[in-house]
Amino acid sequence: MHCNGTATERKASTCTDSMIRLYHTPSLSPNQCGFSLFQVVQAPLALVWSMVRRFDNPQAYKRFVKSCTIRQGDGGVGTVREVVVVSGMPANTSVERLERLDDEAHVMVFTIIGGDHKLANYRSTTTLHEEEGGGGGNTMVVESYVVDVPSGSTKEDTILFANTIVTCNLRWLARKAETLI
Repeated sequence: MHCNGTATERKASTCTDSMIRLYHTPSLSPNQCGFSLFQVVQAPLALVWSMVRRFDNPQAYKRFVKSCTIRQGDGGVGTVREVVVVSGMPANTSVERLERLDDEAHVMVFTIIGGDHKLANYRSTTTLHEEEGGGGGNTMVVESYVVDVPSGSTKEDTILFANTIVTCNLRWLARKAETLI
């Protein structure tokens, strides 16, 4: 599956510096890497958040996800899901736990806790922000991650792989949300 293009790169000043520092500047150990990606969605924050916050339905906008089954929990913090990935990806399943879901601050954090892939200690943080000067109704989505660099791989290769997946997900989120307005 192709996603065509990359997520919009923005300077931290687009979102408040304090929000970026608070949610998207984690400490990395020597064997970890991470990155932050930005995507403008031409849709109201409430609409975009209604899609992102659905931990039980990532396939609504993540096209690499074939299906999702809740293994434990009710969709709130602590919920564990098993995601089945579409064929052609270097994995079949991913087991993920919702660590934080804040409807007021528009923050979602999940970790990968299992599956048949090499993304060990993967932690994703997504925040949504109303974009200033966007004519009203635009949302800035910021997604950052931290992950261990797999044995036999480099930080650059790990970032390239993870960025490709996250960028595609962000683009698909934008396309899906923008068709709903």
